[in-house]
Amino acid sequence: MKKSYKIFYLLFLLTLSSTINVAQLPGDSIKKIIKTEVDNKRSKGIVVGIINEKGTQVFGYGKVKDSSNQQPDGNTIYEIGSMSKVFTSLILADMVKKGEINLDDSISEFLPKTVKTPTRKGKEITLLDLSTQTSGLPRLPDNLSPKDPNNPYADYTVEQLYDFISKFKLTRDIGSKYEYSNLGVGLLGHILTLKAGKDYETLVRERICIPLKMNKTIVTLTPELKSILATGHDESGNPVENWDFPTLAGAGALRSNVNDLLLFLSANLGFTKTSLSTAMEQMHIARDSTGNANLEIGLAWHIWKKFGTEIVWHNGGTGGYRTFFGFDKKKKIGVVVLSNSANSVDDIAEHILESKFELKPYHYPYYLKDTLAATINKKGINAAIKLYQSLKEQKNSRFLFYEVQLNLLGYSELNAKKVKEAIAIFKLNSTEYPNSWNVFDSLGEAYAANGDTKLAIKNYEKSIKINPYNTGGIEALKKLKSK
Repeated sequence: MKKSYKIFYLLFLLTLSSTINVAQLPGDSIKKIIKTEVDNKRSKGIVVGIINEKGTQVFGYGKVKDSSNQQPDGNTIYEIGSMSKVFTSLILADMVKKGEINLDDSISEFLPKTVKTPTRKGKEITLLDLSTQTSGLPRLPDNLSPKDPNNPYADYTVEQLYDFISKFKLTRDIGSKYEYSNLGVGLLGHILTLKAGKDYETLVRERICIPLKMNKTIVTLTPELKSILATGHDESGNPVENWDFPTLAGAGALRSNVNDLLLFLSANLGFTKTSLSTAMEQMHIARDSTGNANLEIGLAWHIWKKFGTEIVWHNGGTGGYRTFFGFDKKKKIGVVVLSNSANSVDDIAEHILESKFELKPYHYPYYLKDTLAATINKKGINAAIKLYQSLKEQKNSRFLFYEVQLNLLGYSELNAKKVKEAIAIFKLNSTEYPNSWNVFDSLGEAYAANGDTKLAIKNYEKSIKINPYNTGGIEALKKLKSK
């Protein structure tokens, strides 16, 4: 299965809209943290925004794009992934405030009559259940089978959504348990668009961005905005595609920048009084447990109650980005952290908000993959495989041996049109990890790319035997057998 996992001279940038230090940590400490983490390959670039009553600060370090020395700053655009869920629930809260809908309205009231919505013990799923992640819907629908795994939501249709909802059987009582669901909040966003008669981007712009003067928070990238979009990267630093959410936009479609998100936090902290203030305050109220000690959920926002603090937050992630925004109303401080790599930045943000939250220094795990890739380029695939065996025997702690290393390397070769090299790497991986369905799925894909249908089918069948729920492999096998 294709994964979305996919040295430069790095420059430091610091922009200040206030000369007064506004963070819980000193500015020099924040600069040191993000410099260290970028240098240690957590990300290609990280930008941090801080706000309190005294003003704002923006710290950036790294690179926005591989092809230039452009530095990240408060204007740089990032995919913010699941942070979009907060915007979706703010639209919900605003509609409730204006009397357009109610939190306890059932989803069946808004969907077409042809859609059979799931019920349990006579209870229907409500808008509140979707917002608080307690609907009983799964994280993802089982009919999500993307043509391009690197852009997994792009071809998921409204018809598929309705089909899944109509056939889904709830396995527990509605509202009884927290389960994070992209499907659930994506469905919420869809329902709100049906109610308003407008698309998701228009709803966000009219209901949130215009009142808050957030001019760079969008779904659709204009040429101007695309020019300031940070390139996303997988965990090992390879550039990846951007993600699109035509149907489940409410779950993760937005792009934004630090400057806009600081305006959003300013309103949530009460520094800026807006028509959205009452709706925002309703979102901050803890409404359910998550099952995690000290962690509750409001309307979309998660709430840490730890170390004597109460931090309201949400994070986000797509194939090439990791993001976080949150605030402490008592201390009157907020933070935004945006990164153009798929490694978490939650600990950085939490540590800035409250230093008792542990900062977890990043240790780059892909030296094995990088070393083998360099050897393939210089000496060929046979030399790389020989080196792999030698390094494994040496047990050098710098080189970590696990399945993903070879899988990433194999796809790197496959994407570079070096199919024979990819096949050799995937074959090695299947020998090393014979109980993994994924290694045979990847090998099947490489054989298919090489035009070897018989071996592709054989390996997909092995993968599906190990994991009968490998829907991607099942679809690939059907296509191969239909030829």
